[in-house]
Amino acid sequence: MQAETPKQFMLLHNLPVLMYSLNIFFQYDKNLDVRLVLPESEMERWKTLCEEYHFKVSHVLFAGGETRFHSVKNGLKDIPDSSLVAIHDGVRPLVSKQTISNCFDLAEKQGTAIPVMPVIDSIRKVDQGDSTAESRSHFRTVQTPQVFQSELLLDAYNIEYQDNFTDDASVVEKAGYKIFLAEGNRENIKITSPLDLVIAEALIEHLKI
Repeated sequence: MQAETPKQFMLLHNLPVLMYSLNIFFQYDKNLDVRLVLPESEMERWKTLCEEYHFKVSHVLFAGGETRFHSVKNGLKDIPDSSLVAIHDGVRPLVSKQTISNCFDLAEKQGTAIPVMPVIDSIRKVDQGDSTAESRSHFRTVQTPQVFQSELLLDAYNIEYQDNFTDDASVVEKAGYKIFLAEGNRENIKITSPLDLVIAEALIEHLKI
């Protein structure tokens, strides 16, 4: 992000990014058990922001780990049996309630659900200096929340960490489970660069969030 402030704490339309991400789950279901995983070094800053912005969404803090895999594993401590667990990127503030619902509904039936969107750009595969055209109809971009039945997810996170674990679905798939695809929403962008913040600002104005 080319900034000292962690991207989840950057202001988006006068509110820290992370607060949008928590708010939408609270709007979806006020009874959700919300767990926020943060680096220990950032917990006090977050508590200060919650006081400054009078943020009241109930949540429990968990310390992050060395990688995303280890951070998620920390957040899974004492998860209730026979529950559904949604894992969401804190820097995806514009996920819709419909996308969240799509994933919970599908995971309840199938055990796993991740939101995806069709690829709209032409794509090419690059391999050792050569490139070849690929059919974009065979590919989907992956979003969060990724939702899983708790027993299945806990089983998956008992396997050893691997460098190619890019999200929770890749961990669950490695453990031998099938991943089912739900419809995401185009606005559900991940804020990773200054341009993403500009786009998110415009989307908030457009969506009247």
